[in-house]
Amino acid sequence: MSMPSSIPTPSAPPATHGERPVLLEVQDLKMHFPIRKGFLRRTMGHVKAVDGVSFAVPRGDTFGLVGESGCGKSTTGRCIVRLLDPTGGQIIYHDAQDGPVHIEALGAEQMRKYRRNLQIVFQDPYSSLNPRLTLKQIVGEPLVINRVCRGQELEDRVAELLRAVGLSPEHMNRYPHAFSGGQRQRISLARALALNPEFIVADEPVSALDVSVQAQVLNLMEDLQEQFQLTYLFIAHNMSVIRWMCHHVAVMYVGKLVETAETEELFAQPRHPYTEALLSAIPKPDPRVKRERIVLEGDVPSPASPPSGCYFHPRCPYAEPRCAQEEPPLREITPGHFVSCHLAEKLSLRGVS
Repeated sequence: MSMPSSIPTPSAPPATHGERPVLLEVQDLKMHFPIRKGFLRRTMGHVKAVDGVSFAVPRGDTFGLVGESGCGKSTTGRCIVRLLDPTGGQIIYHDAQDGPVHIEALGAEQMRKYRRNLQIVFQDPYSSLNPRLTLKQIVGEPLVINRVCRGQELEDRVAELLRAVGLSPEHMNRYPHAFSGGQRQRISLARALALNPEFIVADEPVSALDVSVQAQVLNLMEDLQEQFQLTYLFIAHNMSVIRWMCHHVAVMYVGKLVETAETEELFAQPRHPYTEALLSAIPKPDPRVKRERIVLEGDVPSPASPPSGCYFHPRCPYAEPRCAQEEPPLREITPGHFVSCHLAEKLSLRGVS
């Protein structure tokens, strides 16, 4: 399959963040899963897990994707690295040598070249590592498959990667069951780094770990980003972790982006009611200080049958009749701050100082 010769103009947000070069662009990304019923397995509808998502990730940044479970965050990440073939939209990787490359349009053989630059770290380190392989085999597998090195050179490279993530090379012949959850996630990071990638999708990399271990892994990821010049797409539902790790944040709700901005601006001045509700749930470190939490009524809509108009209007405390009829576009209301809300200019929402 041939690649498009030019990049179409993105609908939102723009391809650049000030003067900073962009490494990855996602434009109108869609991932719809068919609903099949009956003996003949006829398609009766679609689950719109990702429905028109657009954002740009500057080179060297950590771009956060946050939202409730089931909103499409992980599906977005898997589409970017082509573990899933998207239904529509464009994923544009800006390669230093080849220029803009449309990842969604690549065939299997073409994708092999760029897969080395796009890696993923999964949420659960207990299920993402093969229990029948040793550390040497797990971390070295990408090197063997891509014919990068073998023999003593392979063993030296695995030892180097283990040291980089804070593990001892003496343990390379052990199996995953001999390690704790935090150590297993370090092994996952070593495997992701094996081919010297530029871009890593971190799919909730600390949510399955003890709180005492989470900070260690997050600090390690920051150190690795500086050492290897990495760019992260950091997927999480913990707003505190997002604030710690990310330079830019996109808030996702039922397969769509509802707000995206620089981290500090989004936390200080949210413009979407859903973002305000998420921020209100962040616990205060001082137990004497109480925060009034916003409890949203109702349930999250099903992506198989979303409501009309704004998907959030059935749960929104500020909703007006217009919200149930017209779907709000993702529009720029201040430089670099995009919001999908008809009332964004009228509302005065509470942020986090």
